[in-house]
Amino acid sequence: MVMPLFDTASTKDASSAYPLGVSVPRPGSGADYGAQSSANVAVYAPAVENLEIAYKAAGGDWHLQTLPNVTHGVHHGIVEDFPYGSLYGFRATSKAETLPLAVPVVDLDDDGGQPLLLDPYGRAVDQREGFLTSVRMAGDFDWGDDEQPRTQWRNTIIYEAHVRGQSMLHPDVPEVLRGTYAGMAHPAIIEHFKSLGITSVQLLPVHFHLDELHLQNLGLTNYWGYNTAAFFAPHAAYATQAAQDAGPHAVQNEFKGMVKLLHAAGLEVILDVVYNHTAEGGPDGQAISFRGLGEDTYYRTDGHGKYIDTTGCGNSLNFGQPRVVQLVLDSLRYWVDEFHIDGFRFDLAVTLCRNADNEFDPRHPFLVAVAADPVLSDVKLIAEPWDVGYGGWQTGRFPGGWVDWNDHFRDGVRSFWLADRAAIEAGGHGGSVARLADALSGSAGLFEASGRSRLASVNLITAHDGFTLNDLVSYDRKHNEANGEQNRDGHGDNRSYNHGVEGPSEDETIVAQRAQSRRNLMASLMISLGVPMITAGDELARTQQGNNNAYCQDNPLAWIDWTRTPESAEMLRSTKRYVRLRKEFLASQPHDFPARDEQSYIYWFDHSGQPMSMDQWNDPRHRVMQLLLGSDDGTVAGLVVVNGSASDVKITLPELKNDDGTPQRMFELRLTTSPLHELRQGSRVASGETDLIEANSINIYRT
Repeated sequence: MVMPLFDTASTKDASSAYPLGVSVPRPGSGADYGAQSSANVAVYAPAVENLEIAYKAAGGDWHLQTLPNVTHGVHHGIVEDFPYGSLYGFRATSKAETLPLAVPVVDLDDDGGQPLLLDPYGRAVDQREGFLTSVRMAGDFDWGDDEQPRTQWRNTIIYEAHVRGQSMLHPDVPEVLRGTYAGMAHPAIIEHFKSLGITSVQLLPVHFHLDELHLQNLGLTNYWGYNTAAFFAPHAAYATQAAQDAGPHAVQNEFKGMVKLLHAAGLEVILDVVYNHTAEGGPDGQAISFRGLGEDTYYRTDGHGKYIDTTGCGNSLNFGQPRVVQLVLDSLRYWVDEFHIDGFRFDLAVTLCRNADNEFDPRHPFLVAVAADPVLSDVKLIAEPWDVGYGGWQTGRFPGGWVDWNDHFRDGVRSFWLADRAAIEAGGHGGSVARLADALSGSAGLFEASGRSRLASVNLITAHDGFTLNDLVSYDRKHNEANGEQNRDGHGDNRSYNHGVEGPSEDETIVAQRAQSRRNLMASLMISLGVPMITAGDELARTQQGNNNAYCQDNPLAWIDWTRTPESAEMLRSTKRYVRLRKEFLASQPHDFPARDEQSYIYWFDHSGQPMSMDQWNDPRHRVMQLLLGSDDGTVAGLVVVNGSASDVKITLPELKNDDGTPQRMFELRLTTSPLHELRQGSRVASGETDLIEANSINIYRT
């Protein structure tokens, strides 16, 4: 045991309980203010009687020092000889004695296990053979003339990507850069983004995360990264080997360099963040940080001290505690201020907004605090509006300033083009066009009660979690055997359709049908009102061989395959075409379209060019509709015609007349998802005249 050097009564210092983490001491603290080796250390640890900091400078020995002051649960003290780059962590003790000075101790690296607790505010994590320590960091970086794009929601097209998976197999990215932050910003990757037409890159979690024990036992890793252990630290393993060898500051700068280059290309950077739980897992998990500092405060528990788990990951952070809310707000603000991040997608966001009764509250203090924050209220805020707890589905109920992932859109579009088609081809009936119509028009009713418009809907067909777009049209069942859970994991309700054969097929008819279904899905995404999100690789017909839960597959199964096949080349061509057409449609709309929710902007017609009747909306045999989009000056932006039936249909385009009774302009066919696109593109049809729309296809016209 290390004995105290002198009486504890004289160990108080002039440190501050704010800011939390490691910071430069304030003037008047008694520390050497001009020396960067001095630090004010403050840690919220309400369950700890005494808290020791263990630290060592590069090349030095480990030292221990007790943080002598406690203010409202925050342990704080001044630490000398603690330069940038030093490793550090904390030990909780109930002993009465303190260690007032830097007392040398044995090398903690040799202790094994995890003897130190990470700093909840640590800016970097050093990981060596399971031994985790925080790292004191400086934040200097030359941002130059970096400008955040600040793309309006109306013009936003999100691309959900994984830092590793995006470039691991790209032939034009140098091998040393593949799967890294630098690789994400390589000219070849940026050129792909720009040519595709997306505006915002949404990165799967890049906070420092750990692999769950059951994955380690299986020899697998948490590829997606939804197991955060440090909310202020970038995941070092996503940096180049050169940056990792150079240390945490180089890793941090590589990340910032990625953001800077993406911004220079006009692309926003959105982070997928996991504040709903931590990597410490359930009550029998390892104490990494929060559990050792104040388990009953940081985590939600019932009246008997039992964890309340609304995440399915063993624990849920307690957003009923002000210090937890503060931690998350400080983390978010840090990524905006220090890394110039443009927005956040919140994993299982409902858990962040549960009140003392464990119920979702759209006026939760966390949501109020974000709305009142001058930094956070000015960035994109995206909710995954559900968790696994009681009352966990809350799509449409988040407040103004937020947009929601719209599972209604996802399920409606999949059902119409895939599950319904499977039923029809099996001799049964599909659903009516009503659900698809609601999806294409932005699910206005879903968001109306929260006071938000159709722009609050993030429309998606796929995401990292589930089948890829190509697998949706190729598999009826999930095939997750490689995950080591006997195929029990992953969603069972996928609303997919394999078109007659499970998995790969060389049957030309099936190949063609699948290609058309892919086009229908992507076109529906791009012509819908709201904010579209493409999952990385869907534009290339990427497959995961039927695995719809590839969270632990850090290998070519989950990485993007850039090999050009006829299928991938055709899908890329089509996706670019749909993105361009979406932008053309928006260009003719008022700037806030479709934020204004006036019904006069949208008109619905049946196959004969007459207004849709209620019977037609509800009739599953009626699977043809026409959507006419207008603008506030009375002009027509375009016409979308959907045929979800198994037969070609002759349609009559809506009859539109000018004020003097003369016919309006001609309709030009700009796109059809049928195989006849190249032959029919550019054909012109007069208002009130007839045209043909092929079975299971979409026609899009411009005036």
